[in-house]
Amino acid sequence: MRIKIDDTLSKNNKTRYWLAKEVGMSYQALAKLSNNQTISIHFDLLEKLCKALNCTPNDLFEIE
Repeated sequence: MRIKIDDTLSKNNKTRYWLAKEVGMSYQALAKLSNNQTISIHFDLLEKLCKALNCTPNDLFEIE
């Protein structure tokens, strides 16, 4: 499974820095998540990401 944060950010003309500030996480943690270097995600973070990006979890994930 792959997370597509960067794809969704570019569709919304937003940056990783903006998203990190918006959801209250460090840029480094968001970079790891965006680069698929994490093995899990909490539902509360997923909800914050979806609200900030105005999308659904289906927009953020893809099965490889």
